[in-house]
Amino acid sequence: MLKHFTQFGAELLANPRAIGAACPSSPLLARRIASLVGRPQQSYVLELGAGTGSITAGLLRRGVPMDRLIILERSASLVRLLRRRFPGAIVIEGDAADIHNIVQDQLKLSTSDFSHVVSSLPLKSIPRPVAEKIAAGIQDFLCHGARLVQYTYDLRNGSTSWYERLGHVHSSVIWLNFPPARVDLYSAAGQGRPARSHNQGVRRQVMANSNF
Repeated sequence: MLKHFTQFGAELLANPRAIGAACPSSPLLARRIASLVGRPQQSYVLELGAGTGSITAGLLRRGVPMDRLIILERSASLVRLLRRRFPGAIVIEGDAADIHNIVQDQLKLSTSDFSHVVSSLPLKSIPRPVAEKIAAGIQDFLCHGARLVQYTYDLRNGSTSWYERLGHVHSSVIWLNFPPARVDLYSAAGQGRPARSHNQGVRRQVMANSNF
């Protein structure tokens, strides 16, 4: 664990805007995200921006098969760490803005092979044109009906302004994460309500000592 914090600190110092957090995600946050993904057995889960693997570990503990988990991480040093930590997962060094090309050309998979995308990307911290390209690519990727789980430290507005083409299913706040994080669930299958940029109807939940 100390090694992971050290690696995280080095990445934070080298590129703070790309990291977008003061410390790795907590087990509580990882459990909440994993509970929204469940245990897909016949489809793949794509994780964007895995960092040191806190959310990845939560997904695997929840029951996502390691060989069904594809991790896309931009940092070469974090890619090496993730490959050592999760040797059975498919860890790709690449940019989230190129998810279509990576999945179709490099992995020879179709977007319909995926049930969920889990994003830890700090969209508000990276240059807006880049963030808009990533958000557009994710929405195009989900057009077959998969779901997106995105977390953010913007508790009021969350990430809804980035995903206007998706249905916003619900939100919850993990208060005991540091800093507190909001988890938004989106669907491309017409479920939920259109994504909005305000916090009306957000269900805030304290996740301490909870079972998911």
